[in-house]
Amino acid sequence: MTPPTTASDELREQVRAGYAAAAVAVTSTGAQAASASCCGPDAAADSMALDGSFGAGLYASDEVEGLPAEALAASLGCGNPMAVASLKEGDRVLDLGSGGGIDVLLSARRVGPTGRAYGLDMTEEMLALARSNAAKAGAINVDFLKGQIEAIPLPASSINVVISNCVVNLSTDKSAVLAEMFRVLVPGGRIGISDVVAEDHITPAERAERGSYVGCIAGALSKSEYLEGLAAAGFTDAEVEFTHEAVPGMHGAIIRAIKRADAPQLLAVVGQDGMPASCC
Repeated sequence: MTPPTTASDELREQVRAGYAAAAVAVTSTGAQAASASCCGPDAAADSMALDGSFGAGLYASDEVEGLPAEALAASLGCGNPMAVASLKEGDRVLDLGSGGGIDVLLSARRVGPTGRAYGLDMTEEMLALARSNAAKAGAINVDFLKGQIEAIPLPASSINVVISNCVVNLSTDKSAVLAEMFRVLVPGGRIGISDVVAEDHITPAERAERGSYVGCIAGALSKSEYLEGLAAAGFTDAEVEFTHEAVPGMHGAIIRAIKRADAPQLLAVVGQDGMPASCC
């Protein structure tokens, strides 16, 4: 018997469909579709893509030099994780929600031939595009995996750095995402991600008024919720830094945190879905 479809399932399918449409548009035209920006089609997100708040415009031109045009066209993020990830030669790095592969390809350059860059995405169309982009770029130290960011298909303590670009806000179980980041990181490992984050006084209802879930707005955590969630997962030295306003009261932000070298494998559960009670 097929289990009933939940609201979370419906939101995940909306996200998957938005990513798939963006990938198909890039593959068929070689350019980002006008209706696709920041994770999917959304009128508010479209305007943000045009004003430079989202997409390939957040990368320096010399940084993306030599990458396939399709990788740039498929960039739907809200920041540049490379600016905060501090990747080193030999690192193993994982990009959650890797899309067309731009951050994986940039990571592969930084970690060099002794390192490895993994991309995780749930959308077949994006995975196909990313693998094509990697082949065009001649990147041999990359792997693209199919899966969900709430259940990462990698062993515990196997990754040095987790990055992500405007994807955590799309999850309907953010506590699972943060716990999975913690699980796959080696002791001493770190996260350096970009995401949309709300000011603490912006309620979940007000976030929904400012934009859709698929458009990376309605599902965003507040700054305090992010910090509390990271602490509950076991991270230390967490910080959330606003970089630019996306819509009133909500910002593109960079999030950093560390898994202590002596940290146990914590899977703290607080509240109904594992996030602190104050979480949306």
